[in-house]
Amino acid sequence: MSSSLLLKASVFLASDVPNPTRKAPGDLTEKVNTVLGIAAWAGTAAGVAGVLITGTMMSISLKRGESSEHMSRLGMVLGGCVLVATAGPLISFVFN
Repeated sequence: MSSSLLLKASVFLASDVPNPTRKAPGDLTEKVNTVLGIAAWAGTAAGVAGVLITGTMMSISLKRGESSEHMSRLGMVLGGCVLVATAGPLISFVFN
């Protein structure tokens, strides 16, 4: 008896569930694209700055005769650059 009551309740509750469309409003899409474009530009600029700063630190250390672990820092900067560069295509591959 309780299972039939539960079935009726679930059918009643599930019948009025809204099914929204997946399309975002045009104004929102435009604003989000602007913000994402600015973020992509900032990420690229930060990557270029990181490579330049790491290269400068490497050359200063070489001139002083110091041995430093700049290659690991350069690897992290380049890894971040790859992540920024592939973020857009990766997300569009997953969600489209």
